[in-house]
Amino acid sequence: MMRYSYLCKLPGRIMRIRLLYSTSVMIIILLLVAGALTALLPSIKDDKAPNFKRESKTQGQPALDSFTLIMQTYNRTDLLLKLLNHYQAIPHLHKVIVVWNNVGEKMPEEMWNSLGPHPVPVIFKAQSVNHMRNRLQNFPELETEAVLMIDDDTLVSAHDLAFAFSVWQQFPERIVGFIPRKHVSTPSGVYSYGSFELQNPGFGNGDQYSMVLIGAAFFHCKYLEDFQRQPEAVHALIDETQNCDDIAMNFLVAKHIGKPSGVFVKPVDLRNLEKDTNSGYSGMWHRAEHLLQRSYCVNKLVNVYDGMPLKYSNIMISQFGFPNYANHKSRG
Repeated sequence: MMRYSYLCKLPGRIMRIRLLYSTSVMIIILLLVAGALTALLPSIKDDKAPNFKRESKTQGQPALDSFTLIMQTYNRTDLLLKLLNHYQAIPHLHKVIVVWNNVGEKMPEEMWNSLGPHPVPVIFKAQSVNHMRNRLQNFPELETEAVLMIDDDTLVSAHDLAFAFSVWQQFPERIVGFIPRKHVSTPSGVYSYGSFELQNPGFGNGDQYSMVLIGAAFFHCKYLEDFQRQPEAVHALIDETQNCDDIAMNFLVAKHIGKPSGVFVKPVDLRNLEKDTNSGYSGMWHRAEHLLQRSYCVNKLVNVYDGMPLKYSNIMISQFGFPNYANHKSRG
């Protein structure tokens, strides 16, 4: 009877021993983990609070993690100040260069500076003549490899710009922007310029584009220098039409890389604020001859470059699905 009772209690003792062993192992593991985490923490004596201040860039070395905004303006001072205030909050913005095409008129530089300080420096560049291609100068104040060019009536959200900048960092040799356009050949051999509504027969897999306009786009600063070396006929065409500098830039990039010149990023929040200005000045795209002029420019540039360098793409990069086929309807 005694032996039977002892045998019945034995399994309980074994379970208690196993439980005690498991608990000891867990305590040892927790102590080891705690010790490892403690070793990773900074020493109070050696380290102070983390320093989140951006390190200053080496003199003369382009900033790789930031970009410069270039905005050309004409007769829209009220809208310019509104947009400058908006773009000051954009992540990775290093500097703003305002190309002032109001020849002979006082720049709002004094007003802007009097309402500072501002997070990002703004440099006003007065021009001696109102030329569309003034914005494509290789400005000496430019210190970043990435250039963001935006029209003076266009507002793009901070989130869209931050995302597009990250895309440009993956495609630094291309124009990365929000407004795609295309050229279309005709049986006569003459090219037409248009938006996605101008369709090419026989193409599937979504819409095609062959240009990304620089009125809301990132590109490498080296293309500004390259633009200055383009044939004089290119500069003369832009001055003649007061148009087409963006088409010329797409020709330049496509010829340089032998690939589609641009990457289309579909914007979530891009607005045209033209109606918000008090000046009453309307953009060029309102002119009756605007699209005809741009088709004219495409054909002239084909002659200058002795061929058509533009290539089609249908890739659209979206924040909500990447990549995808382009399917974007817009005016102009």
